[in-house]
Amino acid sequence: MTVRDDSKRMNAVRTEVSRRAFLQGSLATSGGLVLGGGTGLASGLANAAPAGFPNYTYIGTPFNKVNLRYNPTGELIFPCIRGTIGRVANPLARYYLYYAPHDAPGGICLAYGDHLDGQFTEYPYNPIFSRTWPGGPPDITHVSSPHVLWNSRVNQFYLYFHGENTVTRVATSTDGIHFTYQGGCVSTRFFTDGSVTETSYARVFEHDIPAKGSHYVMVFMGNQNGRRRIFWGWSATGDAQSWSIQQRPLISPAADGETDISGPHVVFRNGTAYVIYHGGSGRMYITEVGLNFDKELHLGVFHTPLGGWPDNGRAAAPSFGNENGVEYMFYEAGPRLDATIAVAKVLW
Repeated sequence: MTVRDDSKRMNAVRTEVSRRAFLQGSLATSGGLVLGGGTGLASGLANAAPAGFPNYTYIGTPFNKVNLRYNPTGELIFPCIRGTIGRVANPLARYYLYYAPHDAPGGICLAYGDHLDGQFTEYPYNPIFSRTWPGGPPDITHVSSPHVLWNSRVNQFYLYFHGENTVTRVATSTDGIHFTYQGGCVSTRFFTDGSVTETSYARVFEHDIPAKGSHYVMVFMGNQNGRRRIFWGWSATGDAQSWSIQQRPLISPAADGETDISGPHVVFRNGTAYVIYHGGSGRMYITEVGLNFDKELHLGVFHTPLGGWPDNGRAAAPSFGNENGVEYMFYEAGPRLDATIAVAKVLW
């Protein structure tokens, strides 16, 4: 990956990883799905993650945010990587990368590339979805935290995003670029006791829970009494106004030694389900929740950020991809209000 004239840094990382891997035996843990983590030491070397997950090592950034045409606030968050082959006629590239600034005006953005470890090109007409849309509320200050689901039941892309932080919304598309707004999915009004003041940073996954008659699950951050926890919901269709939620948190931060957690992502492995998320310390954690989302088994640190650039002590909001059997993690790197998008790779 050649981005931000960082080839010398990348070569140094790879050389150090190879040397230490030889000395310590191997970087590999048990293989499998597109998942992983590690301690993210300054060299990029990672120790074994919980639950037998492989390790990710930082390899670069998909673009230089300084050179982007649209970057109104100087900070980018919440990447979501999606494949286009077999889904889009005449796509711009094999992979679409969605991301956004957080602060106003925000705006859902797109970059595209043919390889997960290569250079991505900014879509020239970003943002692809802004804080104003036909028939939309007139007082939205920003839209952010894009998560795009390929909804295989209807062969469409579903874009989930927040705007404001009190509402998670959805829009749909057939090409992954031009989205039509559907409506709100989950909001603070879903919580009957009034204790939750934010419902945002949501990701949605196809997953059946027969007891609930649902085919989709959502995990999201809820600010409850001033502390951020992970909540979840379910839906039969994934559409707007089709969602139900559990009133109590799915995951609370105390068992991780944190006061706040956010940016959840569901992964399925070993016949069960896990949620990966980040805490206020900048680390990512992993908790087993089970296929019915009725467990809370904290498994510890999933990934510790690099101390230097680009993480600067914070790695968050992971999104996973696989190219030719090689596993990648796109993530939010760097402190709040100065973050960029980074890429890590499983080095076997």
